[in-house]
Amino acid sequence: MSKSLVAYFSASGVTKKVAEKLAQEIGADLFEIKPEAPYTNADLDWQNKKSRSSVEMNDRSCRPAISSQVADMAQYQTVFIGFPIWWYREPSIIDTFMEAYDFSGKTVIPFATSGGSGMGSSGENMQALAAGAKVMGGKRFMTNASGKELADWAAQWL
Repeated sequence: MSKSLVAYFSASGVTKKVAEKLAQEIGADLFEIKPEAPYTNADLDWQNKKSRSSVEMNDRSCRPAISSQVADMAQYQTVFIGFPIWWYREPSIIDTFMEAYDFSGKTVIPFATSGGSGMGSSGENMQALAAGAKVMGGKRFMTNASGKELADWAAQWL
């Protein structure tokens, strides 16, 4: 069986809980995508057009810096990438992550948390940033997703 990675970005801790549960259920390694400059509550105020998150999401070329790296991405064949939905897509820091590694030949599966927004264009955006990878459509989960629900979903790629 090939080795799997669950990489995630979590601004509020919600995505972290789902990512940890997924990694535990499928026996995958876990990696947190941490911004070099952590987001504050003010940064995450989506109603303020001048907040950091609003500015980043309005500039499609924005690439927030990540504070650490996956030690050996080459060892993973399957990479699950989790994030909260921001503005109906993946946060810009996920774009930074996608551009930081060679995903050629890998299967990349996005998953997200959101109170109601769907995946939007996340899969297509991530595919455009990962030439040679097979990026799947992904799925949005509620915070209280069960381990069985996550494992059953992930099984199709493992």
